[in-house]
Amino acid sequence: MSNAAGQVRRAGSITVFAGAAAGIDDRWAKTAYELGRLIAQGPGTLVFGAGGTGLMGAVSDGALDHGGHVVGVIPESMIEKEWARPDLTELIVTDGMHERKKIMASRADGFICLPGGAGTLEELVEIWSWVNLGFLDSRIVLLDDNGFWQPLLELVQHFERSDFLGEQTRRQLLVAEDPAEALVMALG
Repeated sequence: MSNAAGQVRRAGSITVFAGAAAGIDDRWAKTAYELGRLIAQGPGTLVFGAGGTGLMGAVSDGALDHGGHVVGVIPESMIEKEWARPDLTELIVTDGMHERKKIMASRADGFICLPGGAGTLEELVEIWSWVNLGFLDSRIVLLDDNGFWQPLLELVQHFERSDFLGEQTRRQLLVAEDPAEALVMALG
């Protein structure tokens, strides 16, 4: 399988965007762990931002604890700050964030977004834009654990009502309520 740029993607890889913090809801870390477990037992490969804390740490814990292949992709500057998890199956070090996202996209058969902050939102929006422009042929799933993504979905509806995006673009963001559903949706 290849994306629009002609790069080969690994079959059975899910790229997960998630916060480096755990957030205020304890369920988010449990959901992240469960998603990692399901990826390990299903498609087998988790691709993520290589962090060992927060929801990034929880999703990678779930995958590693259950024998998954875990690929972390991180810029050199973040390695220098010791933000990379040291026990990953594979660690890819990049020159910057743009290269990081390009590699994460090239390794993905689907994307799942867990709760997170500005970095997670930025990754989600850029990948959504790539899908919308036809640069990438992948599914994007918002794992809407306890309604986390509802404010964003309301904003997206506002964009659509204001005629800044069409229904087809809105429908590129799939919404799941649990990890199993998210994984099925991401893989199509």
